Amino acid sequence: MTYPKDIGIVDTMVGLPIPVDESRKYESFSSLLRDKESREDFEMPAEYMFTNVPRPQSSDDYGAVLISEMDRFGIDIAVVGVRGEREAAVKALADHPDRIRPFYSIEPGKGMQGVRELEAAHSEFGIVAANFFPCGEDPQIPINDKKVYPFYAKCVELDIPIFVMAGTPGPRVPLAPQKVELLDEVCWWFPELTIITRHGCMPDVDLAVQLLLKWPNLHYSTTAMAPKYYPKQIVDFANTRGADKIMYGGYFPHGLSFDRIFSDMEDVPFKDDVWPKFLRENAMRVLKLG
Repeated sequence: MTYPKDIGIVDTMVGLPIPVDESRKYESFSSLLRDKESREDFEMPAEYMFTNVPRPQSSDDYGAVLISEMDRFGIDIAVVGVRGEREAAVKALADHPDRIRPFYSIEPGKGMQGVRELEAAHSEFGIVAANFFPCGEDPQIPINDKKVYPFYAKCVELDIPIFVMAGTPGPRVPLAPQKVELLDEVCWWFPELTIITRHGCMPDVDLAVQLLLKWPNLHYSTTAMAPKYYPKQIVDFANTRGADKIMYGGYFPHGLSFDRIFSDMEDVPFKDDVWPKFLRENAMRVLKLG
């Protein structure tokens, strides 16, 4: 079935459409990039993976620009980070509290100061999730590293899920900290922690499906992939035993336009009863957006 257009989509990964030269959004791990293209030529560090990367224009109101784009494609709620582009994010959240919901990217290298900053973000913004990019920490920090455990415990205490990038990272940095098998230990040690993978879990998608089946607290989002490239194993899992485990996430404006995402979406072979769960219901439940 072609995806229904009247669902009120929840996009679990959206950025404000701020030009890179204004946002400086990739400074946090720029020191890890060693090849010339990544350091000097790319506007975003995984640019080699995408074609027609969106180039946002300067604006006085990035929240309004984002809402306009969301309305074009039937997106009801966008989950947006609040650690970067702080001033613009604070304004967007204040202006559109029902449409833009915040997540916060943790910094495990800061130790307990980082835990306190996560808690402060929850108090100040009402974040609906934390976010962790293991390969983007400097130095890198594996998914199951002891430095991350206080953050996982704090997410349990705050009753919020955490998005975790898993699988080969797009930026040209080592992949070892994001090996999919590392999720297994964390799911076991923190059964009350809800984990949502980001960015595909490739090349170990078969293992990801096994872990999704094994652990009730593990979920999967389709961020940073055009629908044309959704792994067949994930589509099959959603159509069979995993309909409650797979949720939509885009990658606007980091690497994909909404036009690209939703033109591709027409050809994804989800069953009729999977579409509402994939596009809205699972995210509403797991992120407690109701």
